[in-house]
Amino acid sequence: MYAKIEAERLLFIRLNQKKLRVDEYIHLKDAITNDSDPANHEKLVILPSTFTGCPRNMHEYAQDAITYLRHGGKPSLFITYKLQRDGTKYD
Repeated sequence: MYAKIEAERLLFIRLNQKKLRVDEYIHLKDAITNDSDPANHEKLVILPSTFTGCPRNMHEYAQDAITYLRHGGKPSLFITYKLQRDGTKYD
């Protein structure tokens, strides 16, 4: 279900580039054109900064985490877990 929603979001972004004010990113387009081989790209699609998972969004999450650590100190307990593909927990 999540993959379908994410695919629809990406499709909306791809089809509505003009509505999303991508013309303002002209310098970004120039930098991409000058730094990479255009043969490797079919079509340029610029993701907004609010897109979950983009580098800018991940950087904001990291900065938020650092801010929490500065104000609250190190956590007394930090728990991580992993799931197997069938959903059962393993160590």
